[in-house]
Amino acid sequence: MKDRVLIELRCQGTVAWHLYVPVRIVGTSSVAVAAHAIVVGTVLTAKDLRLEQHDISELPIGFLDDPAIAVGLTASRPIPGGAFLTNQQLVAARAVQRGQSVTLLADIGGMSVRMAGKALSDGLINQRVKVQNVSSGRIVEGIARSEQIVEIISQ
Repeated sequence: MKDRVLIELRCQGTVAWHLYVPVRIVGTSSVAVAAHAIVVGTVLTAKDLRLEQHDISELPIGFLDDPAIAVGLTASRPIPGGAFLTNQQLVAARAVQRGQSVTLLADIGGMSVRMAGKALSDGLINQRVKVQNVSSGRIVEGIARSEQIVEIISQ
């Protein structure tokens, strides 16, 4: 909003007058800023962030207006101290890592079945991952629901 506008000031007193004043309208917003330099792979905590007010026209696309959104997320690239935080710089922490033991969960007609599995790929929460059923050796696809649970997708 760097546009300039003219505002007319008027006085309707005994000696009427008016004056045009050029003004620049500035909209501000709260924005999450890196409190210090953050290296790739850092899981962010509240100490890594601070909240500042800035002109909206200076803010990048995808800026975070609440530092709490970033807490627990991982830096996907280096972030200099004082830089605005954006959703492009952060990813959710991995819920499941390749080779990790997980519990496979399958809901079949109202009945829940749990079995031991081994993750064959990394995955974020609510992301598809390949897992191997330890007892049968069968490879299936599921959705990571937590750090231990992979829900089997019914086929």
